[in-house]
Amino acid sequence: MKKISLRFLQTHSNMASVIDELVPELLGEEYKNIGDKMPYSLFVEAVEQVPIAISITDKKAKILYVNEEFSRVTGYQPEDILGQNESVLSDKRTPRDVYHNLWHTISSKKIWRGTLCNRHKFGHRYLSDLTIAPMLNEAGAITHYIGMHRDITNYYESEQKVINQKLLIESVINSSPFAMVVLDDQDRVVLDNHNYKALVSDLDKGEPATYFLRLLREEMGDAWTELQKKEQGFNHREFKIESKGGQRARWFSCAGNWFVENEVNVDAFFENIPKQYLILTLTDISRQRRQMDELHIQALKIMMSEDERVRSLRETLLGAMHQIHMPMNQIRAAEQILRHKRDDQHSGLLQILQEIQQCGEDAVATMQKCIPEILQAAVIPINLNQILHEVLLLSNQRIWSNGIDVHWQPLADLPTMLGSENRLRILFKQLLDNAIEAISESNSLEKQIKITTSSDMDLICVSIDDSGPGIPLEKRAKVFEPFYTTRPMGGNQAGMGLVMAREIVNQHQGLIEIDQNYQHGCRFKISFPVRRQPQKGLG
Repeated sequence: MKKISLRFLQTHSNMASVIDELVPELLGEEYKNIGDKMPYSLFVEAVEQVPIAISITDKKAKILYVNEEFSRVTGYQPEDILGQNESVLSDKRTPRDVYHNLWHTISSKKIWRGTLCNRHKFGHRYLSDLTIAPMLNEAGAITHYIGMHRDITNYYESEQKVINQKLLIESVINSSPFAMVVLDDQDRVVLDNHNYKALVSDLDKGEPATYFLRLLREEMGDAWTELQKKEQGFNHREFKIESKGGQRARWFSCAGNWFVENEVNVDAFFENIPKQYLILTLTDISRQRRQMDELHIQALKIMMSEDERVRSLRETLLGAMHQIHMPMNQIRAAEQILRHKRDDQHSGLLQILQEIQQCGEDAVATMQKCIPEILQAAVIPINLNQILHEVLLLSNQRIWSNGIDVHWQPLADLPTMLGSENRLRILFKQLLDNAIEAISESNSLEKQIKITTSSDMDLICVSIDDSGPGIPLEKRAKVFEPFYTTRPMGGNQAGMGLVMAREIVNQHQGLIEIDQNYQHGCRFKISFPVRRQPQKGLG
C-alpha cells in the first residue's frame, strides 16, 4: 500500500481522497464491512494490477486515475496523463457519430461498449475495445466515469486476415466455371460457389450435393468408404440427370477430394480433434456428351445401314430362292409323270422340262453363292434401356416430322442380358419403324408410341405400343411370314422386316408376340431371359 499511496501522492495530490471517495461507490453496501471481508489495500492492488487498462474520470472526462495496464497500452505515464481530458487518446479516424453515441449513452446512465481508434503517446494508432460505465452517488447522480479498454489491434488484424483469406477463397471458387461445394462429415454444406447455387433451382433435386452424394455412394459402393478412409480423391464419375419441365437431360462429371482440419470449438481447445471435409466438383458435360452421342448415333447409323443392307439382301435372295422352288417343284412333278408314261410323243416336252429344271437349279445355285455371310456377333452383357434409348435417337427425326408423342418408361434397375448390341438395335429399330409407319398412315388424331421395359422373374420384358390402326386378328399369324405385309403396296423391306425381327429374337432365346387384348392400336411384347447365354452362331 505504501508504494501505491506514494505513487498516487507523487502524481496527484488528491488521489488518495479520490480512491477513498470512489471505493464506497464501487462497492456500495459491501464497503461498510470491507474491513471484515478483505483489506482495503487488496482492493487497490487489484485495480492497479488487473490486466485491463482502467481509467477514472470526472463528469467532464478529466482523468483522475489510471492503472499500470493503462500506461502500458497507451504509453502515457500517470504524470503525463492525470488531469488531462480523455480525448487526448482520440484519433480523428473514429467517426464523430461514434463519440456522439458514446456520450449520449453514458449521459443516460447506461453502459457503453464499442471500439475506438486511439492514438498511442508515440503517435501510432491502435484499436481500443472500450467499456465506459457511469458511477452514481446515493442520489442517483453521475459523479464519475470508469473506463476499461484493451488493445485489440493484433486480434483485429488477425481476424481481418482470416476474413480476407476466406473472401479470397470464395472469389477463387466463384470464378471457377464448375459448381463447387465443401461438405463436412455430416454432408452439410460449408462453402459453395455461384454455379453450385444455380443447380439448386436448375435441377429441382433438393440439395444438389445430397443428390449427387447418393448417386456416387450407390455407384462406387465399398470403394467410396475406402477412398474416404485413405483421403484419396476420385474423378470422372459421370451421371445423367433428368431435368424438370421436359427439358433435355443433363450430364455431370463428378470429382472429389477429402481433407482434414482441426475443430475450432471449445471441446477442441486442449486437444486436436480432426474433422474431415469433402471438396466436391460438379462439371456440366452435357454439351460434350451430346456431341459424343451425335457421333455415336452417326456411327450406329452407318453400321446398322450396312448390317441391314446385308441382311435385307440375304433375306431377299433367300425369299427369291423360295419363290423359284415353287414352280420348280411343279416342273419336277410334270417330268416324273412324263417319264412314267414312256411315250415317245412327249419326249421333246420331257427334254424341255429337264432343261428348264436344270436352268432353275443353276439359277438357285448362283443365288446361293451370292448370299452374303453375316459375321458372327460378339455376345456381351447388355442393358436394353440403353439400346432402346439409342434406337429412339436414331428415329428421332422421323418421330418429330410425323408429330408423334413418345412415352418412354424404362425400368430404372433393369437387369442385363447377354446378346449382340447391333442385332438388338436392328430388332427394335424395325419394330419402331413399323409403329411410325402405322401411325403415319392412320387418320387418327392421337399419334402416340409408348415404350416400356420391365422385369418379371427371370425375364426382361419390352412393350412397344402404337396408336395406329392395329393388325386384324386374322392377319396376326401371318405377319411373321416371309414377304407378307399388311400394307397395300408392300414395305421397303420387301415384307421381310418382321421375319428379321423374329429371327433376332429367336437367336437370343426370346419370344415376340402381338398382344391380342390390346384394343387401341398394336402392341408388340418381347421378352428375353436374364443373362442367359444365347444360341451359338448369333448372326
